[in-house]
Amino acid sequence: MAWITGASTGIGRALARELASEGYTVAVTSRDEERLATLVEETAGMRGKIISFPCDVTDQSGMEAMAARIEREAGKIVLCVLNAGSYFPTRGERLDALNILKTFEINLYGVLYGLIPVVDRMRLRGHGHVVLVGSASSYFGWPSAAAYGASKAALNNMAEALKHDFDKMNIRLQIINPGFVDTPLTERNRLTAPAMISATDASKRMVRAFRTGGFETSFPLRFTLLMKLLRVLPFSIRYAFVHKATGWKKKPMAACRRSRIERQM
Repeated sequence: MAWITGASTGIGRALARELASEGYTVAVTSRDEERLATLVEETAGMRGKIISFPCDVTDQSGMEAMAARIEREAGKIVLCVLNAGSYFPTRGERLDALNILKTFEINLYGVLYGLIPVVDRMRLRGHGHVVLVGSASSYFGWPSAAAYGASKAALNNMAEALKHDFDKMNIRLQIINPGFVDTPLTERNRLTAPAMISATDASKRMVRAFRTGGFETSFPLRFTLLMKLLRVLPFSIRYAFVHKATGWKKKPMAACRRSRIERQM
């Protein structure tokens, strides 16, 4: 059985449909109970089935209880895809601590709160498969993605460190770093989004990676291979590329309120 977080929209929803079409029983989690209910209805005729387990990934005790409930009511979690994430534009001219904290609360801590109870169970059984959904934005900084990219970079670093121990426990660990995917999150992004793919396409690539991929999978390759090359080139080259690819130089600065320090002057 598979458990997918962040399954009400975007990649998570498309992935749940893809796995159900292949015969999986899929437990889906999100705060949006109504969207999960429509997902269950839409997939009723598929080979597998989708079961709704609404929960907020930032609720540590709630996620621990949810992992136990899923295994009690739906079966042992063999594949866990920790996909829930959010993007809040973070601009240098109007930095907001709450904005950054919310990003890390969902994208990093929300992963941890699902990872810990699932790994405890897989460790006792002696096997399992965990997938973390990162982002190609973790390779280097993109405009307005200071919080989002940093949270995904943290996931990548954490996954690399944990793999040493997970291999000993016979738990397969993967991280998926997609490029731009057409989801509600990218609608918030004011950047030009090169090489964008659909959520359905992304979900199919992820399922292939679950079967045959290594520790890290990134896609689409025409974009992510370039990103990896730029990561090892001098900063000046990388910086110029990002400005041109996103059209950032032509974008106006965001309107912002006077800061507390400015008001005191």
